[in-house]
Amino acid sequence: MNSQYKKGILELCVLSLIEQEDLYGYEIVQRISPRIEVTESTIYPLLRRLTKEGYCRTYMRDSSEGPARKYYVITTVGKKHLSKMVGDWKVFSLEINYFLEGVNVDESQNELD
Repeated sequence: MNSQYKKGILELCVLSLIEQEDLYGYEIVQRISPRIEVTESTIYPLLRRLTKEGYCRTYMRDSSEGPARKYYVITTVGKKHLSKMVGDWKVFSLEINYFLEGVNVDESQNELD
């Protein structure tokens, strides 16, 4: 997948995942990577930014498999932001599908005038 596409959509994917349940960074990578090629070096900076912007917060939880893990949980502000992003995505994808389904751009412009 084109890296420019990924940059714009990963925030939506990450917030959607942590809205469903609290996750630690590596889990987030593991859940996204079967569908979108990502690495930890892509996800961790995004998680830091989302935390700094108040869309998620962190807490530590002990792990039976090693050191404690930092979990990410969505905040109320993050839920509102996610809701707006989902709405924007739906409108955007409808508009893009309009072109992908073979609509002649010149004809569609005439319809809008």
